[in-house]
Amino acid sequence: MKKTIMVAGLVATALLTSGCSDNEVGDVSLGVFTTKDIKLNTLVDPLVPGVTCHIASIEADLSLADPSDSSISCRQTGEITHDMIAKIDKSKSGEVVFKKSKSIFFKTMKIRRIYDPASETLMYLSYSTKETSGSYKHSLSTVPLWGTKAYVPKDVTPQSAQ
Repeated sequence: MKKTIMVAGLVATALLTSGCSDNEVGDVSLGVFTTKDIKLNTLVDPLVPGVTCHIASIEADLSLADPSDSSISCRQTGEITHDMIAKIDKSKSGEVVFKKSKSIFFKTMKIRRIYDPASETLMYLSYSTKETSGSYKHSLSTVPLWGTKAYVPKDVTPQSAQ
């Protein structure tokens, strides 16, 4: 009896957490005989609001764990300034700008922003925190700063570029 109540509670939790989020912009069914859908979400970078990412991932209704596959595409959709870039984490591992639970068993999809100073490019890495089929699923998109107010030519220092 306790196991039945616990499983019912887990299923209810999965149903509640798999509902539409405020950043969902698309929902594509994978067919009549499956409970899996491709969810399309939009993410505006909180520190660099001139960048918008679209993430596609599979969600399964009535499942305790969603598949780890995801895809990401990021583009410049507004102004990107030197002040915005100055505020981001510039370490090699960057920083997490978005995360979403994909399982009640500690699997998470994360989006990490990493700055490449050599090419003056923002990289957005989507990845799963649990190994699936012998692999950690991941996808990468880049946003070059060339042509933005944040771009600094190699022969100019940031102070003189402003």
